[in-house]
Amino acid sequence: MKSWMIVGLLTCPILASAAPVEFRAAGSLKTAMSDVINQYQQQVDVDVNADFAPSGLLRKRIEKGEKVDLYASANMKHPTTLHHAGKAGAVVEFAGNKLCAIAQGQVKVDSNSLLQVMLDKDIRLGTSTPKADPAGDYAWKLFARAEQVQSGAEAKLQQKALKLTGGEHTAKPPKGRNPYGWVMGENQADIFLTYCTNAVLAQKEVPSLNIIKVPANLSVGATYGLTLVDDYQTDAAGLAMYILSAKGQAILAKYGFETRAQ
Repeated sequence: MKSWMIVGLLTCPILASAAPVEFRAAGSLKTAMSDVINQYQQQVDVDVNADFAPSGLLRKRIEKGEKVDLYASANMKHPTTLHHAGKAGAVVEFAGNKLCAIAQGQVKVDSNSLLQVMLDKDIRLGTSTPKADPAGDYAWKLFARAEQVQSGAEAKLQQKALKLTGGEHTAKPPKGRNPYGWVMGENQADIFLTYCTNAVLAQKEVPSLNIIKVPANLSVGATYGLTLVDDYQTDAAGLAMYILSAKGQAILAKYGFETRAQ
């Protein structure tokens, strides 16, 4: 990593370590980051209290004063907002993702027919909640791309989209369940737009689901940002550096994330 990125990441007030590192990260990072934390703790004697939730809701919690040392968002906007408000250090891109579609086994759809099937009035289209969860924002970007392919598609998709996950008031899955596998397993949608990494985890829980690659003319990429929150503990900087290291990046890549080394 370039030295200016390291300097930028670390330029906010620091506190001496006295309690667990309070780490908050996007829900889509839960499986991969839990592995990262586990591997880090095998090398460094440090306690990490991790909580995973929609990035936008985490940002609101930080803005309201929740004690957080390190924040990993599924977009660059939320941590950058904290940085501009003087609540966090500079933001470093640490991973990438893309949107995929997961479909019920009985739905006849492939990459070429995805847009037309999503537009079908009888197809229930699920998404995460925009503004609260970046996955929802990325779905709305996909809808905007659809408008360039077919006039009127954007409005139709926005109108019919069911915001099933990621909001303050959306139903929460049972403990230990993947939210998207649970939603689709409960037959709440015929097609759901989510990160490709989430799609793989959902299919592991519900093998009958199909993962559909989004065609290039609709494809939307997700950029993940990392920042240290003001008054962070010194141990939080070590975890941040591990996430950005070759070892941390290799773990993220194992779970399907695009990384700095790729």
